Amino acid sequence: MTIKDSTIQKFLDDLASSAPTPGGGSAAAIMGATGAALVAMVCNLTIGKKNYVAVESDMRRILGEAEALRRKLTGMIEADVDAFAKVMAGYGMPKDSDAQKTARTDAIQAALKNAATVCLACAQTCADVVALTRETAEKGNLNVVSDAGVAVLAAHAGLKSAALNVYINANSVKDKAFADAKLAELETILKKSGAESDQVYQLVKGKL
Repeated sequence: MTIKDSTIQKFLDDLASSAPTPGGGSAAAIMGATGAALVAMVCNLTIGKKNYVAVESDMRRILGEAEALRRKLTGMIEADVDAFAKVMAGYGMPKDSDAQKTARTDAIQAALKNAATVCLACAQTCADVVALTRETAEKGNLNVVSDAGVAVLAAHAGLKSAALNVYINANSVKDKAFADAKLAELETILKKSGAESDQVYQLVKGKL
């Protein structure tokens, strides 16, 4: 059974255990997916309501985007586990001869690059969820506007959590050009999404 098909209790038990996975990367993806699910909830509780006919087409569009992002982030739960497993497999390779040491180093570095890329993709997808929350909060059913606020906070938490995993992997990559490019991309995402998250939170708070 995959992590995404497990119960919440089992996932939390696995997260709390001494097993290395699932870990923070999978948790980050779930945070982002939770944000996307809450955006979808607000949409579903707005669509079909007579007071919101004027924004129904917008909410249907947002709903479709939110559900696509939720599916994407749910898939990233396993992607993070797989990425970590490749890193650990690299470190577990033999290193008795020079040839083995070279092969081991190459495998570790390739796995670290993959892990950084996977975590960066998660960060960007969480940022995409954050971007959806503004219109959701502006146009969604006022009775559930607080859920739009929880959505932005969950997605932003997922983003910052994924960012930590980009840092730890990229900082171990010897290819400086690769690492610097990934970190620069991450900082751009963090700056833009951080400001957006703060603004949406204040927007929601002002409607309560």
